[in-house]
Amino acid sequence: MSEEKQSSGTIRKLLPTETDRLRDHLLRLDQSSRRMRFAHAVSDGFIEDYAARMNDMGSIVHGYFVDGEVRAAAELRKLGDRWGDDAEAAFSVEEAYQDHGIGTELMGRVIRSARNRSIHHLYMSCLAENSKMQSIARKYEAELKFEYGEVVGEIIPQSANYISILAEAVEDRMGYMLAVLDLSKRLTRAA
Repeated sequence: MSEEKQSSGTIRKLLPTETDRLRDHLLRLDQSSRRMRFAHAVSDGFIEDYAARMNDMGSIVHGYFVDGEVRAAAELRKLGDRWGDDAEAAFSVEEAYQDHGIGTELMGRVIRSARNRSIHHLYMSCLAENSKMQSIARKYEAELKFEYGEVVGEIIPQSANYISILAEAVEDRMGYMLAVLDLSKRLTRAA
């Protein structure tokens, strides 16, 4: 990815009305990236159903946007019916955008979101061959355990503080403004 492409991207949370953007991103993943994301081959129908249930699952999804399209996504998903001590993180980055630090940046956002929701154990699981995901997890001092062809990483986020809560609130406000500007651009193009 060129520096110009990388610098033109922005990270923000997806709004509840943007499940189609997550779906489109996941559908653009090549077969290998889909397998790495879901730990097995998945169909287009599976992805459509998965993205449609984003809000039902109570996920917080951070997206990396380039020209209005989600090119990478990181999900923080509660385990159970409500936010508790444990949560799960999952990531996907389209092939052209891999190896440029986007996954690492998204991981930082997910960890802070977990921290601000009093999550004590953040889990990630990936295939044993997914060295990129394991590398990102190690950057955040995850404890990695190899189990039956998969790697399970555990991160223990720090407790929330004023700075972490304020940083997320400011980013949320900026993200909302960016979403409104993007919607305005899309409506102008459609007119």
